[in-house]
Amino acid sequence: MEDFFQVGIITSTHGLRGEVKVYPTTDDVRRFRRLKEVIPGAVRDSEEAGHVPRKPGETLEIEEVKFFKQLVILKFKGIDTIEEAQHYRKCPLLVPRSNAVRLARDEYFVADLMGLEVRDEAGARLGVLREVMETGANDVYIIDLDDGRELLLPAIRQCVLEVDVEAGFVRIHILEGLL
Repeated sequence: MEDFFQVGIITSTHGLRGEVKVYPTTDDVRRFRRLKEVIPGAVRDSEEAGHVPRKPGETLEIEEVKFFKQLVILKFKGIDTIEEAQHYRKCPLLVPRSNAVRLARDEYFVADLMGLEVRDEAGARLGVLREVMETGANDVYIIDLDDGRELLLPAIRQCVLEVDVEAGFVRIHILEGLL
């Protein structure tokens, strides 16, 4: 299980005071109002991002939150210039599991589902859940089957019979015509 969850990605700076634009990757964008701090994650392409190495365990204290279109504008304490803010461009923003939103019954964090073993109704292994695709109606599980094929399974009650994150598996029923 994941210890940290991504809530957004810094896309660029905003203005001259050290603010940054954040593309939210959380279902509840209003949660940024309640967040006190975030942990900057690793930037994949650090040269392109103009990234300066950060100290392990560094946290950024949120000083101000604004919303603009589909973005969140954040001001961090101690980052007061555009040059300082530029170092965090393309940086994922993480929160520890303890700060994650509360889930309802039969809801799961996508990060916890990926990599789970997929089993059929009888418990026989079929493959691995590789990705969760969000669609308008319901999520779709992308499953890499052991025989090399890919299965796109709607995440609905008729197909997803059991999810046990602790034990590391999802038990499914494949509706006729899906394979």
